[in-house]
Amino acid sequence: MARGSRAAAAVAIATVVGYLALQWLGRTSGSTAAERRAQLPGDELVRHPQVGATHAATIAAPPDRIWPWLVQVGWHRGGWYTPRWVDVLLFPDNWPSAQRILDEYQELAVGDEIPDGSPDTECRFIVREVEVGERLVLESTTHLPLSWRQRGLAHLRWTWSFQLTPLDGGRATRIVFRWRARTSPWWLTVGAHLTIIPADHLMSSGMLRGLRRRATGASPQALAERGR
Repeated sequence: MARGSRAAAAVAIATVVGYLALQWLGRTSGSTAAERRAQLPGDELVRHPQVGATHAATIAAPPDRIWPWLVQVGWHRGGWYTPRWVDVLLFPDNWPSAQRILDEYQELAVGDEIPDGSPDTECRFIVREVEVGERLVLESTTHLPLSWRQRGLAHLRWTWSFQLTPLDGGRATRIVFRWRARTSPWWLTVGAHLTIIPADHLMSSGMLRGLRRRATGASPQALAERGR
């Protein structure tokens, strides 16, 4: 085999291995096998998901330090705590994620709406379950282009579940984040597997790191320097 052919083959193999690694991390980053098998709040809303992921992190702060940051998430609320460069690249119209607790967004009830896009997109989550300091379950059927929904081209039922469990006598918290989805038609399901899952390693791990930095008391200056 010529040197150029060997190099091309090596690049192809590395690309495939890297993509498969992103597929695995996009489904599992930070979580244990037991956490992935466990039943979580909200699982009953999408009983037979076609696509999904479970992520987790341990945060050196009690649940009541994390909860105020979690409950204020959303578009033009507290944001999603992903790195700012991700927001600029993918969601340029969104505001930077909050660097402080926003008192006006500290109350959530079942049935409340959490926007996740500009008003013209009609994109939002509905609160399905909320237990202060313990769990938050969100559901959406709107995270698709509005024209697709209006024309009936595609359908989605998507849940986000956050569960907070105290550790070390309440001085730390294990947060498990799971999302599950039913999608149609087939091309939307295939697209979710091919693109959303690999990207989710970046998005979900970034969100959990952002929560950790805020809940453990990093200063706004330090958060800015780390890219939020």
